[in-house]
Amino acid sequence: MDTIVIRELEVHYHVGVPDAERAQPQRLLISLELDTDFSRCAPTDDIEATINYFSVTRRLLTFGEDRSWKLIERLAVDIAELVLREFKPLAVRVEVRKFILPETRHVAVRVERRA
Repeated sequence: MDTIVIRELEVHYHVGVPDAERAQPQRLLISLELDTDFSRCAPTDDIEATINYFSVTRRLLTFGEDRSWKLIERLAVDIAELVLREFKPLAVRVEVRKFILPETRHVAVRVERRA
């Protein structure tokens, strides 16, 4: 299996259990692994035969507009479903990092979904 990796895309989404926490967008880091097959794109060097990671990142940068989530677990599942639906990888792994607890570097959740 071949994999496209996007590490620590910085986004700003409204997320948090208390209303006050969701009032302002928070900095989050999103990492993705998209399983795909390079057998069509590698010989032809054709971007149309693969998943365009630029398009994935642009989509995620705007995904949080006019939306909010209480749980990063729900956010991670929503991202995985979006990527599967719009970009058609064979599988996707999503990690969402949140910087809310001062005693920690971050908290994170990971999900994996298959087509």
